[in-house]
Amino acid sequence: MNNEKTKLEATSRHIPEHGPIDEKTGKEILLSVRNMDIVFGKGDKAFKAVKNASFDIYKGETFSLVGESGSGKTTIGRAVIRVNPCAAGEILYKGVRISGKIPHSLDREVIRNIQMVFQDPAASLNERATVDYIVSEGLYNFHLYKDEADRVDKVEKMINEVGLLPEHLTRYPHEFSGGQRQRIGLARAMIMEPELVVADEPISALDVSIRAQVLNLLKKFQREQGTTYLFIAHDLSIVRFISDRIGVIYKGDIVEVAEAEELFNYPMHPYTRSLISAIPIPDPKLEKNKELFTYDPSVHDYSEDKPEMVDIGNNHFVYGNKKEIEEYKALRAKNVPIKSITIRDENEPAHAQSAREISPEDIQMPPARDTGSYWYNFLGFLLPLLSLLGAHIFRKHNYIRNFKALKKGAIVGLIFRAVIIGLFALLLVLAVL
Repeated sequence: MNNEKTKLEATSRHIPEHGPIDEKTGKEILLSVRNMDIVFGKGDKAFKAVKNASFDIYKGETFSLVGESGSGKTTIGRAVIRVNPCAAGEILYKGVRISGKIPHSLDREVIRNIQMVFQDPAASLNERATVDYIVSEGLYNFHLYKDEADRVDKVEKMINEVGLLPEHLTRYPHEFSGGQRQRIGLARAMIMEPELVVADEPISALDVSIRAQVLNLLKKFQREQGTTYLFIAHDLSIVRFISDRIGVIYKGDIVEVAEAEELFNYPMHPYTRSLISAIPIPDPKLEKNKELFTYDPSVHDYSEDKPEMVDIGNNHFVYGNKKEIEEYKALRAKNVPIKSITIRDENEPAHAQSAREISPEDIQMPPARDTGSYWYNFLGFLLPLLSLLGAHIFRKHNYIRNFKALKKGAIVGLIFRAVIIGLFALLLVLAVL
């Protein structure tokens, strides 16, 4: 039966309407990577960039692949869009093999259904082409329009969707900012109405304020079109809030795969813990006294007991040998969240500094409405005592800018009232005398 299934996958000329269903979760598997190796070079100069990688991406979810630079994230993403060939293993799309040599008809369907948003918005756009042609290129290649009026209508709607204007269509990429270029790249991909988008660090080259806008655009397309994302990033603080599941990769090995909150609350592999410990803390005092958890690969002894990916429960996969897997299972069975960050106590001597642990919940990104607006200063000035209470609440919920603005206004208001009362008392004394 398995041989027949493999033969069917290898000889299919078209992508089926639906993919296979995962027996454990009951979800449709859109993309499946099985035991994939990717090698660059030949002979003595051969370098294995990805080693025995395996994971599934369910339809409609955001699966994030995280790791440090050079770990193999982009290499996997480029393999999915058939740019990097697989030295071993295979990639299945809706149960059909799309890696290696495939029929021309299937190749065109893969291009049509899988699009990529690149990391560098400047290098990924043709500087000699107008925005109109760049966005329309996929429509031209697959003739996804009835007539010229229909093409123009589709392009203008997509440009509006990504926050640009129709008059931008006649301009060239060099006339735009980095954030606008990334929107053009996103429009180029999304106008094809793909089922899967490989987003290769699409926000790493953008300003912080622009990052949120691009992420909101990605989520918008996911809600409206049911788009599935393979999101490649190195910043865990970002992927936590946009991902359904996260895979962690280290030097070509995928070492842990789990749902986002599961991974942050129960990081089993030491490399995952080191990535979490590197997330910046918004509070500068805590960040200054934070102790980084450094991953040391030498702690693993794989000389005899070889490692493999194992499900330790809760759909949580970890890479390790039998001894490590037993330890991971026992640790997870306790059902106690694992603290990944330690903060030194700055009040004690350096040789006797104690450390307290904080959980990932303590290091969330600053809330979107934490603006520290002038109006908080004004409110604090008008209602100082009530504002001090409000400032305490803001501080508790990590609204640092609002806390500082409200506190500053309240202090100025109290000082102003104290001065007025003092002057009034002085005048009253002088009047009595």
